[in-house]
Amino acid sequence: MIHEDGRQPSFFLEVTQIMKLLSKLLAQLTLACGALVVSLPACAQSGDAAPRRPKITGISHVAFHVSDLAKAQHFWRDQLGFEQYFSLPKKDGSGTRIAFFKVNDRQHVELFNEPSPRTPNMLAHVCFSTDDIEGMRAYLRSQDVPVADSTGSKTRAGDYAFMVKDPDGMLVEFVQTLPDGVEAKAAGKFAPPSRVSSQIYHVGFTVGNSKKSMDFYGRILGFQETWRGGSNPDELSWINLRVPDGVDYIELMLYRAPLRPDQYGTKNHVALEVPDAAAVVATLQGRTAFSDYAKPLAVQVGRNGKRQVNIFDPDGSRVEVMEPHTVDGKPVPSSKAPPPPNAYE
Repeated sequence: MIHEDGRQPSFFLEVTQIMKLLSKLLAQLTLACGALVVSLPACAQSGDAAPRRPKITGISHVAFHVSDLAKAQHFWRDQLGFEQYFSLPKKDGSGTRIAFFKVNDRQHVELFNEPSPRTPNMLAHVCFSTDDIEGMRAYLRSQDVPVADSTGSKTRAGDYAFMVKDPDGMLVEFVQTLPDGVEAKAAGKFAPPSRVSSQIYHVGFTVGNSKKSMDFYGRILGFQETWRGGSNPDELSWINLRVPDGVDYIELMLYRAPLRPDQYGTKNHVALEVPDAAAVVATLQGRTAFSDYAKPLAVQVGRNGKRQVNIFDPDGSRVEVMEPHTVDGKPVPSSKAPPPPNAYE
């Protein structure tokens, strides 16, 4: 409707103004929606950019403190048959600080010729191999694990590595082996037929709070539980966790606090895989160098159903040789017993 003077009624003017306002709001809403759509992939990318755990492919090495390096070298070289392929001197040049004994091209044992800061615990550290050392550093930081800043430098053995502490305060090292490192250059060498084993099967160490250790090794590092057992049916003693990207495993050694001094050497141990435990005993007993070994050697069947032999170095640290299969070929069921009371909270 139009007035005779050509003016539109106020009703139509109001409708027109409302339509213009709605059109403006619609345009603004369209721009906002477009911005939201564009931002969604960016948000997704931001989420994807959160550090992911690099691969942990196996046990690189285990390190023990020794009170007499010459005696420890005799044990690993002359008695067990391994060859020392590298050593690092003390900073003051007074002798060897670390002796390296090769197990295979990717695994070795380190002997620290210095007092343990946690006596009577002679286990220095355990080290795991990774394919991305800086990725591992970033990932652990994202999980609130204290990690030192990278210096970009290599270790004295020519690889990239850093250490953190597990809930019990044990040093846990990660290493990325480099082609020009000492270990890589020793590939195919220093592997005499005299060595009793060519594989580190697992490393065991004391754990005072199973829940915290399972969170660290299981949730954060991605280790997968394979078995748990106990020395008696009423209480859990061991939890086995396999590395996420390999076959090696660790054994959490639970205990009732306080630990006696003589228990550390038994619980903190390295296990070497062998096809025939009895044959190892026969080999060792036939070696002249083994004649001064004072402890008895006996093949036993463990709670896991596997044959094993316990051997102790001069400081009482246990070296366990173990067959990889159960005596009857059947898996032993995991224990359902509860863990011992926590040694700490």
